[in-house]
Amino acid sequence: MQEKTPLIGMNLDRLQEIVLEEGLPKFTARQIAQWIYVKHCRSIDQMSNLSKAARERLSQKYEVGVPAPLMVHTSADGTKKYLFGTHTDMAVEAVMIPDGERATLCVSSQAGCRMGCRFCMTGRQGFHGNLSTAQIIGQFLGVEEHDRLTNTVFMGMGEPMDNLEAVLGALEILTAPWGFAWSPKRITVSSIGVIPNLKVLLDQTKVHIAISLHNPFPSQRMELMPMEKAWPIEKVLALLRQYDFTGQRRVSFEYTIFSGLNDSKVHADALIRLLRGLECRVNLIRFHAIPDSPLKTAPLSAMEMFRDRVSAGGITATIRASRGEDIFAACGLLSGEHRNGSNDL
Repeated sequence: MQEKTPLIGMNLDRLQEIVLEEGLPKFTARQIAQWIYVKHCRSIDQMSNLSKAARERLSQKYEVGVPAPLMVHTSADGTKKYLFGTHTDMAVEAVMIPDGERATLCVSSQAGCRMGCRFCMTGRQGFHGNLSTAQIIGQFLGVEEHDRLTNTVFMGMGEPMDNLEAVLGALEILTAPWGFAWSPKRITVSSIGVIPNLKVLLDQTKVHIAISLHNPFPSQRMELMPMEKAWPIEKVLALLRQYDFTGQRRVSFEYTIFSGLNDSKVHADALIRLLRGLECRVNLIRFHAIPDSPLKTAPLSAMEMFRDRVSAGGITATIRASRGEDIFAACGLLSGEHRNGSNDL
């Protein structure tokens, strides 16, 4: 049987090409987009304002293609981790984080990651491939909470700026009036600072930006994040200073606290100097211990001292609440699983 092409992940232009190829009116593309991205239908047969002949014609080659999760883990705090398959033997994870009326989905952009950050389980498993736009959007439509998601962060597995084309395709679908029609203010994209692609993201979108920083001293940052050599944080900041973050768009910096490594007053003061003059905030993240790592979790008192010192220096700093640690869904713990059920953890 011929494998059918999924319609999810396609933008309006591509849908218009398809319907014209099938001899259908051009406006049919907008109807299909509404069924998929607004009404979240699962089958072409459900598209009731398309003629039966049109549905039958489309169904010969295409399917909606919303993926079913391979596995779902639920945390004691309500956080849910979803496992989705890929075309390889690897799977990727998406995390739904409930918070009152908010429901934030943390999505993956790659299977594994090639950035090699020392504190991240995803980085330790290596790189296994880019996700397509369809596979990224499939995470939004495949979770049980698909109809009540309010926000998203591209902070799951992978470096979003290492898969720029697919990520931009997903952002188009999320923000376009024919798609999810989300405000860019509901979306945050994280990056270690892949400068050329980060500039494209800044120029072409209005989404929030989160930069993984973790140490204000370049030599020490390189020990944690080898890509500091290719994309120095000082050059990343030079790029960011060319943009306006005083209005609707926000830039934040992710700073994981490691005991005895980057939690001193010296580090706090250096961070203040590094970010001074840039409208931003710092999110302090508790390190979640990973196997065979010499890195240690800092006590809450050290994190509070660091937060207070950075805030007193004129940079807003907050301690991010840790969610889903009991199901390995917290920051730095996503690793994916093989389809045969073995877990890299």
